[in-house]
Amino acid sequence: MSVTNRLSVFLQALSVRSACLLAVLLGALNVLAFAPFFIWPMQIVSLALMFSLLSLRSDWTKKQFALLGFCFGFGLMFAGVSWLLIAMIRYGGMPVIAAAFALTVFTAYLALFPAAVLAAGRYLQQRWHSNDAVLLLLILPSFWGISEFLRGTLLTGFPWLSFGYAHQISPLSGFAPVLGVYGLGGLAAVMAGAMALLVLRRDWRRRVWFGLIALMLAGLTLRQLAWTTPHGNPISVRLVQTNIDQGEKFDEAFFHRILQQVETAITVQPADLIAIPETAIPVTAAYLPPEYLPRLQSFAQQTSSHLFVGMVTEDEQARYSNSIVGMSPEPVLSGSKSYHYDKHHLVPFGEFVPWGFRWLVDMMHIPLGDQVRMGLLQNPMQVKDQKVMPNICYEDLFGDEIALQLRTQVQQQGEAAHILLNVSNLAWYGDSIAIPQHLQISQMRAMETGRPMLRSTNTGATAIIDERGQVQTKLATLSLASLSGSVQGMTGLTPYVRFGDAIAAVLAAIALFAAWLIRRRA
Repeated sequence: MSVTNRLSVFLQALSVRSACLLAVLLGALNVLAFAPFFIWPMQIVSLALMFSLLSLRSDWTKKQFALLGFCFGFGLMFAGVSWLLIAMIRYGGMPVIAAAFALTVFTAYLALFPAAVLAAGRYLQQRWHSNDAVLLLLILPSFWGISEFLRGTLLTGFPWLSFGYAHQISPLSGFAPVLGVYGLGGLAAVMAGAMALLVLRRDWRRRVWFGLIALMLAGLTLRQLAWTTPHGNPISVRLVQTNIDQGEKFDEAFFHRILQQVETAITVQPADLIAIPETAIPVTAAYLPPEYLPRLQSFAQQTSSHLFVGMVTEDEQARYSNSIVGMSPEPVLSGSKSYHYDKHHLVPFGEFVPWGFRWLVDMMHIPLGDQVRMGLLQNPMQVKDQKVMPNICYEDLFGDEIALQLRTQVQQQGEAAHILLNVSNLAWYGDSIAIPQHLQISQMRAMETGRPMLRSTNTGATAIIDERGQVQTKLATLSLASLSGSVQGMTGLTPYVRFGDAIAAVLAAIALFAAWLIRRRA
């Protein structure tokens, strides 16, 4: 008996309970597909096993498949974002049981999306009497891509561990500037469906292998295309990693030491662009020594440096914002304002309080846990020949929003930003896999936009990423240091920046229409 036949027999022999336990295990193993492990084939194999059950177990109902998908999603998300416990327990002060319960509820919500995929797949399979090829290559991949988009959008969205991120290094990576991360997730599901078809249908094997090879060759070919071109002259950059312990950051006893450490890190050496991490200055200007910010501005003017300073700001209504204050060599004219960027996509429970959850935020004692949201469309800052568009920490998970910013800049100003800059503070999560996972997310944003991404973080990963998503250089995590380099800005728009997620959405709709049309003709 061949390996595929044995696998088919094994899956057919599973009870619902055994299949759910297997699904939890496969979901948890899926974490290995992402950074820092990069075993992306694990994702394809595990999803292929889940898809195979839909064809093999015709006796299972929609509810049973919904439970199977839920278990798969729960295993993935609980294992993949368990570092949230560090923030809740070590720095938020939550009891261990309460933190574990909160993480369980959160990951259970995220698991509803793969549950919906398998339930909807079973529904259409029965309603349309779809054969294995239509189910595995058209219906399930379409639903998977749609579910990834919805998970990244509904209730402000949480697209962490979207399947497309694992393919930042796979042959599918060439599709990133065209389809974005959700489209890549849909293609990954196509590959999983094809692998399942190899197990189920011997008569389809030659066609499936041909299709898989063609898909990967198309991705490798697209990887060779240059969607953007160099703009102006390269600029020198220095990205500061402050390595301030999260337990000390908002402690008054360490306040003056932190301010001195930040100022020294900024002024130790000039550069065209100097960036410090998110809320490296953890208070508003009103609480700073009167001469502190003027000294930084004076350094910028004397050395022709452009500073991106992560700090807390306050408006006239005493509302707080997580912001970046820009300081340039040019003096600020009377009546004009210096550069200012405010975070617009806030973290639920950490930066804003969802309705009805004030009790949970109060339990965690997180500083600045109720901030004001700002507008999405904000201007970049000019640094010599280059326009630099910042985003703050969590915001670079939302590639569609960054694409919309660049697209709008072209429409309104005739030119989009040439360099992306992310300032972050992941000290909340210790030295966990959250750091390499977030670096991988930034790499995907560079690939989608065809622009370099600079990262200045508190504890890591501080890095320079080129327009193809390759890390050129980075600092060791949990170290106080600066990363220096030269960065070339890029101009032009990738298909993803031009159209956002519309291309992937149209392809998903075409696939579902094709599945319906095949059913009608049959």
